[in-house]
Amino acid sequence: MAANLKSIITAAFKLHGLTLRSEASRYLVEVLTPVQAADCNEWLDKIIEIVQKQPLTSSLVDRSVCETAVQECNEEHDEESDKIFYVIDAFSVPRLTYSSDRKKFIPNSTLGMPEPSLHGEAVDKAWLFRDRYNVLHQRTMRHDLFTSPVVGAVPEESKKFHLKPIEYLLGSTVKQGEVIVMGMLTQLKEGKWYLEDLTGSVQINLTKAKFHTGLFTENCFVLAEGYYEDDIFHVSAFGFPPPEPSISTRNFFGNINFFGGPSNTCAKASAKLKQIEQENEDAMFIFLSDVYLDQIKVMEKLKVLFTGYSEFPPTCFVFCGNFLSSPSGHDHAKLLKDCFRGLADLICEFPNLVQNSRFIFVPGPQDPGPSTILPRPAIPNSITEDIRHKVPLATFTSNPCRIQYCTQEIVVLREDIVTKMCRNCVRFPEDGDIPTHFTKTLICQGHLTPLPLHVCPVYWSYDSGLRLYPLPDLIVCADKYDPFHSTAVDSIVLNPGSFPRTEFSFKVYLPASRQIEDSKIDD
Repeated sequence: MAANLKSIITAAFKLHGLTLRSEASRYLVEVLTPVQAADCNEWLDKIIEIVQKQPLTSSLVDRSVCETAVQECNEEHDEESDKIFYVIDAFSVPRLTYSSDRKKFIPNSTLGMPEPSLHGEAVDKAWLFRDRYNVLHQRTMRHDLFTSPVVGAVPEESKKFHLKPIEYLLGSTVKQGEVIVMGMLTQLKEGKWYLEDLTGSVQINLTKAKFHTGLFTENCFVLAEGYYEDDIFHVSAFGFPPPEPSISTRNFFGNINFFGGPSNTCAKASAKLKQIEQENEDAMFIFLSDVYLDQIKVMEKLKVLFTGYSEFPPTCFVFCGNFLSSPSGHDHAKLLKDCFRGLADLICEFPNLVQNSRFIFVPGPQDPGPSTILPRPAIPNSITEDIRHKVPLATFTSNPCRIQYCTQEIVVLREDIVTKMCRNCVRFPEDGDIPTHFTKTLICQGHLTPLPLHVCPVYWSYDSGLRLYPLPDLIVCADKYDPFHSTAVDSIVLNPGSFPRTEFSFKVYLPASRQIEDSKIDD
């Protein structure tokens, strides 16, 4: 057993270009022998990651380095053991760039890139679209339809497609047969559509194009099949890059923490958190949007809601703005502060909720803040100090934000994104099944706002905070559109709808079973 473990440890270090001295390998065998086989690889990955961060003078690793790594690893584990629930604002999401040469994601700090700034430069805007393209391109090239066929496979069973860059079309002088290109849909000239990638741009003709499922908007990335003639690419079929399940992404890139949170590794790799998640079958998340605290009817319904859940406190209440029914000019901040004070007094009437439930507040477009550009910072502390003092488990976070519950990854966005995408799509879907088309668009684009920047502005340097890669377990897009929930590629897209406009309906999410319950507060 010890000999087998020693060979596993040695091989793991060699895979990372490191060689263990004999006393170091014996020490690690002693440390990892009591660990269960299922958790051994996770601990070994953590130790190697910490070793790589130390200032090594050579590739030989001695015992002292391993002892330091194990000690630090134990400290991290003790800190993380209580991190069952964690709220991550969009400005602290890990910033990773895909390297096509190394076929892996690398932290921007390692690449020597400057710290992000709200007021970015032109190069930041270029990198925004480059990053979106590179993430989708590498994902598409690894899909079964675009990988190289297996040698000796039956042709009918191994039909593959070849993805061509746009420069392939531009470099040809004769009519090309049916080819597939991937690029960003854009209008370089008003009224004329183009496809653009890292190699160039080409005008497209969509008159005979067959559109697949989805909302095709400007600045989204598409796969187009057609032929090139007379400097125009005539599209016959129009679709999105194929999506990729989260488990496939993690199998390829390992336990990199794309999502954010307290650990350097993905929470899904923790067997302990998975066990806690499955055992806590009573855990639930309550999602409400447009919680108008200045309306008496809304406050009455919230009291009914809290009364109903007071005996069995949910894990979390997620309240999305706007928190006032209409802008109040220069008195807006003062009125909102008074409303939050009233909400705090209401919550304090239910001590069981104060002690056991978390309250997360995501700002809406009209709530106080610097601007309507995403990501949007949390509501200022000067407005929320009363409720944070009375309700210790209240958290005011950014829009969008991320929630990690055990191994579950949840993304929450408060924006009328469904409405904006319907208004700006190239061709409105004929069947009118908006939830299905919207879900397909978000999942395939791997991004919360695949829209032109003048329609949905984004801080260029913080675009990674809106990325959906790998796909999270739950995506909450709080929109004024009718409530819905839809599932695609093991990821759930949910819209709770406007709380007052839907006769006080809301959504309940059960993490243990990954089910959505439609709920409503009747008169």
